[in-house]
Amino acid sequence: MGKVNVSLQDDVHEDLLKLIPARKRSDVINEALRKELLHRKRQLAAVRITQLRKRSATLTGREILEAVREDRSRSAS
Repeated sequence: MGKVNVSLQDDVHEDLLKLIPARKRSDVINEALRKELLHRKRQLAAVRITQLRKRSATLTGREILEAVREDRSRSAS
């Protein structure tokens, strides 16, 4: 387990002390940070997907349908 020193804004610190029992604070902070990190990972993934979409060729519905039909006919042969 790693340790990190962080500074909290006064109001956040006060609420943490008031609302969370002493032996539960690390768990609460870990869970909140885990949620934030997951959110940021998802945002980064969305940006990457958007970048990939811009670089890849776009096909019309008709072109996709034709490609599927060609693939099916090759598989049947």
